[in-house]
Amino acid sequence: MQTAYKLHGVHRHYDWGGTQFIPHLMHLKNDQNKPFAEYWMGAHASAPAMIETDLYGTIALDELLEKDKSLGSLPYLYKILDVASMLSIQVHPTKENAVIGYEKEEAAGIPIDAANRNYKDKNHKPEVMVALSDFWLLHGFLAPELLQKRLASFKPFNGLANEFVNADYKNLYQHFMHLDTTASDAILKPILEEAIDAVNKGKVDKMHPHWWANKYYNGVVPASNIDKGIFSIYILNIVYIPKNQGIFQGAGLLHAYLEGQNIELMANSDNVLRGGLTPKHVDTNELINHVQFKPTFPSVMEGTAINENEVNYPCPVADFGLSKIQLNFGETYTIHTQSLEMLLVMEGQMELGGMNFTTGEVAMIKPEQAIALHSSEGALIFRSFAP
Repeated sequence: MQTAYKLHGVHRHYDWGGTQFIPHLMHLKNDQNKPFAEYWMGAHASAPAMIETDLYGTIALDELLEKDKSLGSLPYLYKILDVASMLSIQVHPTKENAVIGYEKEEAAGIPIDAANRNYKDKNHKPEVMVALSDFWLLHGFLAPELLQKRLASFKPFNGLANEFVNADYKNLYQHFMHLDTTASDAILKPILEEAIDAVNKGKVDKMHPHWWANKYYNGVVPASNIDKGIFSIYILNIVYIPKNQGIFQGAGLLHAYLEGQNIELMANSDNVLRGGLTPKHVDTNELINHVQFKPTFPSVMEGTAINENEVNYPCPVADFGLSKIQLNFGETYTIHTQSLEMLLVMEGQMELGGMNFTTGEVAMIKPEQAIALHSSEGALIFRSFAP
C-alpha cells in the first residue's frame, strides 16, 4: 500500500506577485514575466493540488481524499508566497463569527461569488508564516505610547490625537475610517507628499511608514480619493522577519504583508475582511466588528528545537502545525506522522519511500507512518501537519 506521494501544487498569478522567486524555485521559465504570487499545496476546492498515485494515476487531492478515507482530512492550506506589491489591510473572523456571518449572507441571498460577499465559508483563518527571505509586514496596533507619539510626530495626524484619549483604539480607527473622502484626503495627501519627499531624499528605510506609503502609490500623490488603508500603515506595527523565522496571526488581528517571500500555513478558509490598500470590497462596519482593538507586541519566532534535526514553530490552533527539518550530507532522519503531512524541500535534496525530491518539490505522507528521510547532499525541509 502506498504511504508516500509526490504532490504538484497550483500556481496563482495574482498581480501583486513577483516574477522570479517561485519560477526559480520550481525550475520554470518565465519569459513573459508573469506574476507568480502563490503556490498552493492543498485540497482547496478552487485549486486542489495533483497527486501521483499508484492506484488512481495522477488525481486531484480533494478527489483522492474522497476515495481513500485512510488519508484522513486536510484542515489546512500550505502555500509559498512571493509578495512584490503590498497586500490589503485585513482581519479574519473567529470560527463562531464566521458561521454567523456566513449564515446571515446566505439568508440575504448574496451569491457566494459576489464581489460584496464577506463570508465564503464557515471557518476561521488563523495563519502562521515563516520567512524565506527578508520579510516585512504590518501586524497589529502599535503600543499606546508609540501610537500617541506617531500621531504627534506627523502634523496632518495632530487633529486625531483627541480620538485616542485613554488609548481608545476603536474610537481612533472608527473615526478615521468613517471620515468622508474630502476629510480623509485632507489628512492623507500631505502625509503622502511628506513620505515621497523623505524616500526621495533617502531619509527613511523599510522600518518607517513613509517607505510603504510611498511604495503603495509609486511616488505619485493621487489628486483625490486616497486609499484610507494608508492610515493603517502609520498606526500598526511594522515587523521585520529574517529568513527562517516566523510569526503567527490569529483572528481579530489587523495585518498586511508588505514585501518578501514566505511559506504560509493557514486554516482552509477564504474569509477576509479588508480595510484598504486594495481595489477589492471594503466593508468598514463589518471589519470594525471583528478587529481586536488593543495593542499588539509582535512575537517573532525562531522556533523551538525538538532535536538536532527539527525545529517547531508553535501554533496555538488545532488546524495545523509547522516545523523545519535540517538534514546534513548523508544523514537519515525518521519522522512519525499522526496526520496527513506535507514535506516541502526548500533547499537540497531528499529521498523517502524510494522517491527522490529536489528543491521546490513536495512529498505527502499518510497518517500513522514511520518514514525515513535521507539526503545525499543535505536538505532544508518545511513540514506541515495537523496536531
